[in-house]
Amino acid sequence: MAQHGKKYREALKLVDRTRAYAPADAVDLVKQTSIVNFDPSVEAHLRLGVDPRHADQMVRGTVVLPHGTGKVVRVIVFAQGEKAQDALHAGADEVGGEDLVKKIEGGWLEFDVAVATPDMMGMVGKLGRILGRRGLMPNPKAGTVTFDVERAINEVKAGRVEFKVDKRESSTCPSARRASMRPRSSRTWPSSWMPSTARSPPAPRGPISRASRLRAR
Repeated sequence: MAQHGKKYREALKLVDRTRAYAPADAVDLVKQTSIVNFDPSVEAHLRLGVDPRHADQMVRGTVVLPHGTGKVVRVIVFAQGEKAQDALHAGADEVGGEDLVKKIEGGWLEFDVAVATPDMMGMVGKLGRILGRRGLMPNPKAGTVTFDVERAINEVKAGRVEFKVDKRESSTCPSARRASMRPRSSRTWPSSWMPSTARSPPAPRGPISRASRLRAR
């Protein structure tokens, strides 16, 4: 059995495992129980009444958090011509086509989100093995394959995050914020994400939300 350190045991005493915390109280508790020496990211997990083995019960979408994530997001865009100029004006950190593909094939991965226009996906498809395993592949469902590159860039940099269901029937909003964010912004972000999750599935098996939890990492 794993042995936990003193800091972990002290933090555990602050948690009442028999109580269901309100979102605002849960966010405060995440801050109080953090035992790391850096500003951790906070994930949100929502237990759903769906069966992810069925295609019509997949839950996946995006939401723009009202106060951002507390992070600086590096965005690259696969585009050419006028759309490439639009991406640069919107603040993309790197824009390109075949040259950008070759740069990534050479091992460069200094970015957090990749956006692509639909006409570039044939070229970007070469990077499936590199980007796919890291969750960086542009995807229409995540809003990262679009001709409206300005909107995509602005939303990502403003705090747009993706959520999706996993095999445990839990919808995860990974690295949605930093633990150190101001109390007001901390307490509003769970309520901004949960309604979007509830609207996502087309055919839930039961009550859409059964339980939720937050985790700092």
